[in-house]
Amino acid sequence: MATRNRYEELARSVSAIGAVKRGLARVLPVDCQGASAAVLALVNHHGDMRMSRLAELMAVDMSVCSRHVAHTVEHGWIERLPDPDDRRSRILRLTEPGRAMLGELDRRVTEAFSRHLAEWSDDDVDLLTHLLARLRESFGDCRAHHA
Repeated sequence: MATRNRYEELARSVSAIGAVKRGLARVLPVDCQGASAAVLALVNHHGDMRMSRLAELMAVDMSVCSRHVAHTVEHGWIERLPDPDDRRSRILRLTEPGRAMLGELDRRVTEAFSRHLAEWSDDDVDLLTHLLARLRESFGDCRAHHA
């Protein structure tokens, strides 16, 4: 029973992360909210890719992914290039304005964490970073085993 209660408390704490995410969303530029920021970050991290790969990474339907990409293309942050391997497909590539927007996003989020966690010790921030990475890896492993 003690284990169940521990995991119930963890579940409540993890769902409270939504408040943190909403707080971070408030510092993002109005024209580059969560989904657009995710598109930029994923293309930056994984390199040029097809829309299908991006939809897979975002864990969303192609139609949803297409809307998010269209927004980033309209703002000039992502470009669609012909796929040399498949003339029907397009390759998504981050542009220089997209890199600049990513820099702005990083700056704003870093400043928000700096403000909100100013009373935290460096050790506490390091521990949280480490534990969140472990949590993400545990679920990443779980997803791979159940796919």
